[in-house]
Amino acid sequence: MKVQSKLFLWMAVFFFALSGVYAFATMTSDRHIEPIGLTVFILTGLMCAMIFGYMAVTTRHMDDHPEDDRDGEIVQGAGQLGFFPPTSIWPFWCALVLAVMLLGPVFGWWITILGGALGVWAVCGWCYEFYVGEYRH
Repeated sequence: MKVQSKLFLWMAVFFFALSGVYAFATMTSDRHIEPIGLTVFILTGLMCAMIFGYMAVTTRHMDDHPEDDRDGEIVQGAGQLGFFPPTSIWPFWCALVLAVMLLGPVFGWWITILGGALGVWAVCGWCYEFYVGEYRH
């Protein structure tokens, strides 16, 4: 994970440098800078810096991973990575609710409010799907 954090550091440096080049390249004769592209590059750099900061702090409290070892073997990374559910209907319901919410600005804001209420149900169902039925703790 140390390599990934350094990657995000260099991406942040790149986007901050690119925002300076972009500001210089888009400057007009009356000293106005195109604000949208500059904002995008600065926010992208800040997001990369935020991820770098999180990963740098997290790696201090973790053991070394096999991918951090230069002499590491592929076999060292073997094992279970986590639990992934075989099937779930809840992503479908969340996508359907999002579609209903996005129809709100087109047909009326009341649809967005209805979609938000259904969204609470869908997200709770997805979060707690393994606490009901045969998976109950």
